[in-house]
Amino acid sequence: MRLLIREATEADLPGVLALYGQSGLDNDAVLSVAQAREVFQQFARYPSYRLFVACEPAFPDSVIATYALLVMHNLAHCGAPSAIAEDVVVHPQRQGKGIGRQLMAHAIEQAREAGCYKLALSSNAKRQAAHAFYESLGFQRHGLSFVIET
Repeated sequence: MRLLIREATEADLPGVLALYGQSGLDNDAVLSVAQAREVFQQFARYPSYRLFVACEPAFPDSVIATYALLVMHNLAHCGAPSAIAEDVVVHPQRQGKGIGRQLMAHAIEQAREAGCYKLALSSNAKRQAAHAFYESLGFQRHGLSFVIET
């Protein structure tokens, strides 16, 4: 299945929130649409933070997958930027159909076009199937990730 992957608009937020609610992210807790609009408007304040959605070309307003991409500028790495993909979600009934592969190919291309030296993402340690998926795309486990909840 070929997808239309495009930058999200505010009109896409209900669909994105529905995906988050079905994905198990944050124990199925999601923002209200009004709260999501406020956060989405903050994306515009970042120089390179975008939310992407994937739709079937015949249904360009029906969101079936999403991810966010942040391109960060660096002083290290000779000034080459790096990218982080976050909140990668494919509708549960659409998983296993190549949609995630197309999303990640899109993210990789966006990072390359931005001159990034790497594209990173993180995945919960419990999500073994997701780890296998990312590894099948060529992602490698790299270092350790540390977090502290604030």
